[in-house]
Amino acid sequence: MKNRTLALAGVFQSAELVRQAANHGTWSGYAASAMLRSLFILEPRSIEDVYGDMAKMKLGVEVLLSVLQGDKRYMESLQYAIAMLKVERNLRKNRALQNHVGEELERIERETPREHENADEDALAAQAAELYSQTISHLSPRIIVHGKPQFLQSERTVSWIRTLLFAGLRSAYLWEQLGGSRWRLMFGRQQILQEAEQLLTG
Repeated sequence: MKNRTLALAGVFQSAELVRQAANHGTWSGYAASAMLRSLFILEPRSIEDVYGDMAKMKLGVEVLLSVLQGDKRYMESLQYAIAMLKVERNLRKNRALQNHVGEELERIERETPREHENADEDALAAQAAELYSQTISHLSPRIIVHGKPQFLQSERTVSWIRTLLFAGLRSAYLWEQLGGSRWRLMFGRQQILQEAEQLLTG
C-alpha cells in the first residue's frame, strides 16, 4: 500500500508541477528532477529506484493528502491527475506504442550528453517532450493545460510541461502495476490517506 500511495503521489506531483509551470513559469526544481528521472528508470527493482530520494516526493504526497482531505486549492492539479490516469489506461491498451516509447526513452537517455547537470536536465526534458508530442499526446482524452499565455509560449516551459505530463503517466502506469485502480481510489481513500500521512511523518 505504501508503494501504491507513493506512485499515486507521483501522479499528483507531476500534476501540481504542470500547474505551477503553466501559471507561474517556475516550478519546484527538486520535485521536477525526481519526475524527469523517473521517466528513464524502465526496469526498477524497487519504488526507490524510480523516484530516488523520497524527500523529493514530498510535494506529491502533500498534494495527494490535501486533495483527499477535500482541500479545494488543488482542484486544477486534481483535474490533471485524473486526465493522466485516463490517458494511461488507453496507453496500456496499445502495446506497440508502449514498446516504441520505451525504446525511444532508452535511446534518449543513452545519447544525451552528460556535461552540466542543469543543461543535461533541460536537454533530457526537451527530448522527452518531443517524444510525448509525437506519440502520447495523440491519445484520448487530450490533456489541455491552462495557464498564462506568456508562460505557455515559452519553449522551455512547454517542454517541461510535456515532460511532466509524460512522467505523470509513468507514475500512473506504476500505480496500476502495483494494484491501483479507480475502485481503490474511490473506496480505499481512508487507507491511502493514512499511508500519505505516514510518508510525510517519515
